[in-house]
Amino acid sequence: MNDSLIDSIDALLPQTQCGKCGYSGCRPYAEAIANKVADINLCPPGGEEGIRELANFLGVKFKPFEGNIVLKPLSVAFIDESLCIGCTLCLQACPVDAISGASKQMHTIIAPLCTGCELCVPPCPVDCIAMLPLPQQVRSLDAKHAAAKTARERYRFHLERIERDKREKSGKLAQKNKNTAKPIGAPETDDARTLIQAALDRARMQAAGIKQQNTEQLTPAQQAQIDEIESRRAEARKLANSDKVTGKK
Repeated sequence: MNDSLIDSIDALLPQTQCGKCGYSGCRPYAEAIANKVADINLCPPGGEEGIRELANFLGVKFKPFEGNIVLKPLSVAFIDESLCIGCTLCLQACPVDAISGASKQMHTIIAPLCTGCELCVPPCPVDCIAMLPLPQQVRSLDAKHAAAKTARERYRFHLERIERDKREKSGKLAQKNKNTAKPIGAPETDDARTLIQAALDRARMQAAGIKQQNTEQLTPAQQAQIDEIESRRAEARKLANSDKVTGKK
C-alpha cells in the first residue's frame, strides 16, 4: 500500500470523519480510493469541488454525485442547554473534541472547532442538538485545506486521548486487582484463620489422645453429641486393638 499516495488523497478530504462515504473516516476512504475500490464521488462534505480536486490529482475523469447522496450546506452543531441532561454521549461521539461539558452538567458546542459531521446528533437521548447552517461564504482552497488540517490534527489528538484514557483505566484496574489479590491458599479472613487454627488444635489433641473440653461456644446438646461420637470412636478403637491381639482379620 502506497502511504504517500494515501496521505495525499487524505489531505484533499474535509476531515469531518462523518462516515457518509460509507467508510469509518477520511483516512479509510483515502485508502479505498488509493486501492481503487472506492469512487471519488462519495464525500458529500467535500462537495463537487472536492471531487474535482481528487479527479485532477489522480488524473481521472470527474464523476458527479449519484442521486442517493444528499448535499447539505456547511453547518455547525448547536445544543439547547435548557434541555441538555449532561449524559456525555455527544462528547464521546465528537471526533474532534468540539464539545465542552462533563457528566450531569450541560454541554456546549465550541463552534470554531465543529466540522459539522452530525455525529453528535443521533446519540442524544433528548434531541437537544440541532445542525444550524452557516452563512454562505466562498472559501479559498488554502482556507479549506487549512481547516481540514486542523480537523485532522484534532482527530488524531482525539484518538490518542481515547487510547491514553484506556491505558490509564486498565492500569488502575490492574492495580486494584493487585491490591485485592491474595496468595493462593492463604486464608481470606480472620475467621478463616481461626477455623484453621482450631482444626489444627483438634488434630494435635486427637493425636495425643486428649479429649476435647467443652467450650462456651457449644450448647449442652452439641457437647452431648460430641461426647457420644467420641465414645463410639473409643469403642471402635478398643475393638480394633482387641482384634489385633487375638489375630482376627
